[in-house]
Amino acid sequence: MNHIAALPIHSMPAWLEGELRSDHAGETGAVMIYRGILAISRNPAAREFAQRHMVTEQGHLRLIEQVLPAAKHSKLLPIWRVAGWLTGAIPALFGPRAIFATIDAVESFVDHHYQQQIDRLDAERSFPALRAMLAQCQEEEVHHRDEARGLGVAPPSLALLGWCWMVGAGSKAAVMAAKRI
Repeated sequence: MNHIAALPIHSMPAWLEGELRSDHAGETGAVMIYRGILAISRNPAAREFAQRHMVTEQGHLRLIEQVLPAAKHSKLLPIWRVAGWLTGAIPALFGPRAIFATIDAVESFVDHHYQQQIDRLDAERSFPALRAMLAQCQEEEVHHRDEARGLGVAPPSLALLGWCWMVGAGSKAAVMAAKRI
């Protein structure tokens, strides 16, 4: 999708710039989630999952960086890096089931977030190349979610459900902040 770099950033509406800033922050956090998992987990299946999906997230990050100039990135990136790392490392302390439930929660949120952006671009019939990029990223995120969901087959405990709720709520709050700052 190298044609994305040719998008006219100067003509991008403020709402879309904010969305891309939140996407950039989110993909930065996603890379760090997988780094947190890799720093803590010794489970071979969880590590292979994290290594493989981290590569995809790094690709998403590069795509968004082609569209959104560095000056427009969230000023809170250091916070998103730490929060992402902790979001991967904490469940890794509890094992693969917690890792996969966390990824399921994160990617469920990301799927919805990307869909909102795609819907608005469709409604406005604008930026078709960017829409295609977001749809491709969304498809890959859904794949991550579905794979994690398949690997975390046991029903989650109440504590794990609470953690996943916190992850979803934190993701929502992070998007709201990253759109603005």
